[in-house]
Amino acid sequence: MTAYVIAEVDVTDPEAYKLYAGKAPGVTQPAGGKYLARAGHVETLEGEPPKGRIVVIEFEDLEKARAFYYGKAYQDIIPLRQAASKGRLFLVDGAK
Repeated sequence: MTAYVIAEVDVTDPEAYKLYAGKAPGVTQPAGGKYLARAGHVETLEGEPPKGRIVVIEFEDLEKARAFYYGKAYQDIIPLRQAASKGRLFLVDGAK
């Protein structure tokens, strides 16, 4: 069953964030991740709007999504994201 890493990212330092954004696809794609949404237009239909960009990454299954997040390659670039933004990340099972 597919799984998704969903992030809400409020960029606080756009110049520093570019470094992370430039490295992320090179880590995500080899881990089996496919970007479905990456900082495009967000239209709020109900509730509070997100404070920043939304990213949705699809993985083959929950194990691969976890392996991506906890893997050394992504763990090495997390500090770049955290230094240049605030946000929330979620791991979500796909529909059965």
